[in-house]
Amino acid sequence: MDRLNLTNRRTMALLASRCYYYHSRSYELVGRLEAVRPFFHARLCTATLRSNYETQAVLINLLLRNYLHYQLHEQASKLVSRVVFPESAPNNEWARYLYYFGWLKAIQLDYSAAHDHLVSALRKAPQNSAIGFKQALHKLNTVVELLLGDQPDRSIFRQANFKVALQPYFQLTQAIHTGDLGRFNEVLRVHGAQFSADKTYTLILRLRHNVIKTGVRRISLSYSRISLASIAEKLQLDSPEDAEYIVAKAIRDGVIDAIINHEQGYVTTKETLDLYSTREPFDQFHQRIRFCLGVHNQAVKRREREQQELESAKELSEEDFDGFP
Repeated sequence: MDRLNLTNRRTMALLASRCYYYHSRSYELVGRLEAVRPFFHARLCTATLRSNYETQAVLINLLLRNYLHYQLHEQASKLVSRVVFPESAPNNEWARYLYYFGWLKAIQLDYSAAHDHLVSALRKAPQNSAIGFKQALHKLNTVVELLLGDQPDRSIFRQANFKVALQPYFQLTQAIHTGDLGRFNEVLRVHGAQFSADKTYTLILRLRHNVIKTGVRRISLSYSRISLASIAEKLQLDSPEDAEYIVAKAIRDGVIDAIINHEQGYVTTKETLDLYSTREPFDQFHQRIRFCLGVHNQAVKRREREQQELESAKELSEEDFDGFP
C-alpha cells in the first residue's frame, strides 16, 4: 500500500483497485473495518483530483460498505450526496454502488427509489457468476417489494442458484400474502438469525404492519359485518381496542372502505369499488413507464460512452503511428 501511495501512474489503477478491496476485506475479517476509513477517504480525494475513475469507484463503494456495516446511515447519505459516481466505472462497480444505494434508501423509508436502484443493480450484475452477490440482491429486493405492497416474482424462488438461500424469504412472502400474523411471527422466530446475518432483520420488522393490513383487507372482503373482538382474534391482537385502532388506520389510509360502530363494537364494510375507477392502474402504468425510460436512458449513455472510448483509442493509435520513425 505504501508503494501504491507513491505511484502516480494510470497503468497501476486496476492493480491499486484490487489492493484497496483486499485491504478493506482483511480489516473487515479481523473486526477493525473502522480503522481503515480515514485512509480510504484520503485515497478517494487523491483519485478524484487525478481523475482516476476506476479507483474512485472502488473507493466510494468501500466507504459505503464501511458506513453501512456500522449502521452509520447519515454519514453514508452525506457521502452519496457529496461525490459523483463516475459514469465510466465498470458494470461490477456500478452494481455494487446501486446495491449499497438501494440498501441506504430502504433504510431511509424511500422504498420506490430503493427498488429502482436494486433492479438496476440486478441488471448490471454478471449473468453467469457472482451468485452470492445476486443472492444478497434478491434478498433485499424481496423485502423492499414486500414493503411496497407488491408480490415478488415467484420464479426467482424456484431458480437452482437461489432456491435454498431464498427459502426463508419465500416463507416470509407466503405469511404476508395470507395476512397471517402468527405465521409471520413463526418465520421470524425460526429464521431470525439468518435475517440478522443478511442485515435485513430491521427492515423485515417493518413488515408486521403490512401483514396486519393484508389481514384486515381479507377480512373486509370476506365479511360485510364483523365485531372488533372477532377481528382481534383473527389477527391475533391483544384486545378489541387494538383492532379498532388498526381498522381505523386502514380506513384512513384507504386500505378498506368501511364504517366502525364504536358503541356496539363492530365494523360494516361497504361494497367493493371497481379497481379501474381508482388511481391504482394509473400509478402502476406510470411506474412501468418510468422503469422503461430509465433502461432506455442508461442504454443511450452506455452507447455514447463506448463511442467516445472508441474515438479516444483511435486518436491514441494515430498519434503513436505519427510518432513512429
